[in-house]
Amino acid sequence: MNAAFSLARLAALLIKEFIQMRRDRITFTMMLGVPLAQLLLFGYAINSDPKQLPAALVAVSQDHYTRAMVSALETTGYYRFDHVTASAAEAEALIASGQVVFVVTIPSDFARRVDRGDSPQILIEADATDPSVASGAISTLGTVANQALLRERGMQAAAAQDASSRLEVVVHRRYNPEGVSQYNIVPGLLGVILQMTMVMMTSIALTREIERGTMENLLAMPASPFEIMLGKVLPYLAVGSVQVIVVLSAAKLLFDVPFVGSIALLLAAVLIFVLALVLLGYFISTIARTQMQALQLTFFFFLPSIMLSGFMFPFRGMPLWAQWIGEFFPLTHFLRVIRAVMLKGANTHEVTTEIVVLCLFVLAYGGVALARFRRTLD
Repeated sequence: MNAAFSLARLAALLIKEFIQMRRDRITFTMMLGVPLAQLLLFGYAINSDPKQLPAALVAVSQDHYTRAMVSALETTGYYRFDHVTASAAEAEALIASGQVVFVVTIPSDFARRVDRGDSPQILIEADATDPSVASGAISTLGTVANQALLRERGMQAAAAQDASSRLEVVVHRRYNPEGVSQYNIVPGLLGVILQMTMVMMTSIALTREIERGTMENLLAMPASPFEIMLGKVLPYLAVGSVQVIVVLSAAKLLFDVPFVGSIALLLAAVLIFVLALVLLGYFISTIARTQMQALQLTFFFFLPSIMLSGFMFPFRGMPLWAQWIGEFFPLTHFLRVIRAVMLKGANTHEVTTEIVVLCLFVLAYGGVALARFRRTLD
């Protein structure tokens, strides 16, 4: 009769489990990769108070008061003046396309009003589609600008008792004047939900066939790899369209998110985005051998994507290397499109670059998925 407990049997079982773990390289990589990715992302890439935000300066006159204003704003660390324009129309195009976060307008009579002792004004237009991005920069704006102007005039002490000499900073929060966080979060949720469900469902498309033993029947059919791929991914486009209708309806009816752009343009972008996601999921299914591995790989893609895309944390608040990584996720570009169309009323020209990038993702994911399918299953 066997003993109730045996160290030899326990040792044999432990050795067997470690051998299985070593053979399952995807699971073993996930055990090490996910904690490391979380550590790096939360430790280095996440920043809720972004600095060095791109800004445009609209100033006809380049007098010493204007230069003092610009220098003071740059000294705060929040503003980086990449564009200097002479027309409001050019600055409007820059902020509408998302190239700049702020537009600082200094009127042509600014120096004259300062010298006369009048109350001068400057206008700060902020892209408030993401309220957290501009909050820090706006909160320090009035004090810094006033101190810079007083230093330039050499009258800090006198100005303390002369309210008429103080600078008036007019702040205009564009696209989301009330700073409602739902206006930024809810449109982004459409991309996050589509990514989570589309990639997950299609990633088990082939692995399910392998585990059920029906892959041989599938390969015996008189169908090309391209036809098999289309047959697997197209049904999920229909599922994605239902999700789009549900999320957009909830955004309007429950959260009252404004929709000022073209619905046709938005739906075209959604279609391209969903197609990229299902092809990515199909590619994952050609790598994974089991449905569990497919889900693990999906999660490994989903985690950095949601953190580096600008959904949870300000994209411009991340270091440059993290922004470069974020550019390689379709969600990053889709969030720019949906927020620009829904909140800014962006036209096709203003989101062309992001849509072209999404199309490149479709071609890339489709190409590698098809190549991997042929190489793995022939």
